[in-house]
Amino acid sequence: MTLTRMPARPIFFALFALCSAMLGFGLYLQEVVGLHPCPMCIMQRYALLTVGLLGLIGGLHGPGAVGTRIYASLIGLTAMTGAGVAANQTWLQLNPPGIAECGPGLEYLMESFPLTEVLPMLFRGAGDCSAIDWTFLGLSLANWSLLSFSAFTVFSVWLLLRRQPR
Repeated sequence: MTLTRMPARPIFFALFALCSAMLGFGLYLQEVVGLHPCPMCIMQRYALLTVGLLGLIGGLHGPGAVGTRIYASLIGLTAMTGAGVAANQTWLQLNPPGIAECGPGLEYLMESFPLTEVLPMLFRGAGDCSAIDWTFLGLSLANWSLLSFSAFTVFSVWLLLRRQPR
């Protein structure tokens, strides 16, 4: 069975699995490697989570042609939003400002605020958005995120335009 003849349900489940793996890798980098996410990273995680949840809902729903197009549209809009944030972070990394614009570092927060105020700040992210702390094949996390969200956008357009299998 080719991808063009495959029903939407397994495609949506595959999207959910891919997004789950990406979020898991992000948590691995945060908890094991010690890379603290910045506010833009957190926003990209929310976008990735939303794309994944839309994939899960689409997979569970098993929509027909109209439903597939609705899910594809929502996935595309969310992916474009994530791509916009990732593109902005990529631009910041290529043109870093003199002072970090994304917020103070974790050490400063722990020294300056009580723990009850630091926890919500951590949820929003505390790293420097212009810092490149990790690369793979010469690309930063923001670059990989931009590529991923771009691929999800292309995927959603493909879902919108493909002929539905019968």
